[in-house]
Amino acid sequence: MGELRIVFMGTPEFAVESLDILVRNNYNIVGVVTVMDKPAGRGQQLQESAVKKYALEKGLNILQPEKLKDEKFLEELRALKADLQLVVAFRMLPQIIWSMPRLGTINLHGSLLPQYRGAAPINWAVMNGEKETGITTFLLQQEIDTGKIIFRDKTPIGENETAGEIHDRLMILGAGLILKTVKAIEETNYPQIDQSELIAIGEQVKHAPKIFKEDCKIDWTKSVSEIHNFIRGLSPYPTAYATFKSPEGKIQSVKLFISEKEIASHTHQTGLLISDSKSFLKVAVQDGYIYIQELQLAGKKKMSVIDFLRGFPLNNDWIVL
Repeated sequence: MGELRIVFMGTPEFAVESLDILVRNNYNIVGVVTVMDKPAGRGQQLQESAVKKYALEKGLNILQPEKLKDEKFLEELRALKADLQLVVAFRMLPQIIWSMPRLGTINLHGSLLPQYRGAAPINWAVMNGEKETGITTFLLQQEIDTGKIIFRDKTPIGENETAGEIHDRLMILGAGLILKTVKAIEETNYPQIDQSELIAIGEQVKHAPKIFKEDCKIDWTKSVSEIHNFIRGLSPYPTAYATFKSPEGKIQSVKLFISEKEIASHTHQTGLLISDSKSFLKVAVQDGYIYIQELQLAGKKKMSVIDFLRGFPLNNDWIVL
């Protein structure tokens, strides 16, 4: 191996798995492009991306452009004479970059394209209650996530699985798919399927736009299934949140990470918090109950509902907003 000159672009832990599988299979990674170091945490110490840490450990050539259209960076990139570029959880590339290698630029996307194009495909698939999702490799072109598909790999979504659990599974599946894709390109034997061919007649294409903090507040008027999917689809990040309100009007902001649902008919007011003050905490919604299993108070650590109730006794007159 080692004939193909590959430039790898990525930032978070999700991308490290794909880079590692190529390194372990002795591919010729001539450059790794990642974000600049950023101040983070209380001390605002400069933090390196997960991809940079890995690349340093393996002695790989690292490029950290401030701007992707910077002429100095473009010269450095051209000088690498890449045959192929691979993009895993990086950022939108200008055409001058994705069109540079002779074999093009491959992107790994965390959904079964053409479904869930956009920045948050894993979150949206879970939030929408999908029963399966997957990972796709495709050739980059001008419009985001619309290029010709090479391979896809599917995985089921369990009824209580969180976006975080799916993320970790897709990270491993994605690395395998990147390896399969690079091997197929190396052998010049790979499909290039137009995304329009994968949309059934009458099928609605769902999108996965970036999720902001203001999008994460739970709407307790929705159905028990929609609320449960919303919580797990935003767990562990960016995290669904709610406000607990006491009978005296005391307000407590709470992030919710893990929930279970119970479909049941009842006469409780929507939003009522029900607890035995020891082992369970549930919210009455229109067609059942949401059992809160893991949560976090503002300024505190994430905790189980049992630990929460030990330090935060609730009577049954609290409501959730």
